[in-house]
Amino acid sequence: MTEVSEKKDVQKLQRTIVDSLEDVKAQDIQVFNTEHLSPLFERVVIACGTSNRQTKALAANVRDDVRDAGFGKPRIEGEENGEWIIVDCGPVVVHIMQPTIRQYYHLEEIWGDKPVRLKLGAAKPQPTPKPVAGPKEVPKKTARKTTSKTASKTAAKTTATKQPSAKKAD
Repeated sequence: MTEVSEKKDVQKLQRTIVDSLEDVKAQDIQVFNTEHLSPLFERVVIACGTSNRQTKALAANVRDDVRDAGFGKPRIEGEENGEWIIVDCGPVVVHIMQPTIRQYYHLEEIWGDKPVRLKLGAAKPQPTPKPVAGPKEVPKKTARKTTSKTASKTAAKTTATKQPSAKKAD
């Protein structure tokens, strides 16, 4: 195989893996180019699942989709507990982790010096930060002027107070 066709195969495999992870709603998918760091693999994919069940489903989906795309059967490690599952697809290694495990090991520090840009299918747009403004000034309300007619009515109501009735003697 030529070098160009091998690169296209790696890109196709990477796309298959990322699509497979997106299908099962993986979170925070990142791909890193590791050609310069390791002769064993060319890409590292890191993704999160929210539970053991989801991480296992993500790994199974990657395995099935990679095999269906004609890349051979990947090897899977860590499927027993589901906190951190590694799917070895040959030139691409996939780490599927729960968020707490991912924060603890922080693999991005090891492999993250050359991130690969992804064009995610259903990616949500990043919210743009809004400029922080000081406290808003609320316009002061002016008191409504009452007419003399309504003022005299309210004054009459407040002056007329109810007198307690006298108790009857038996």
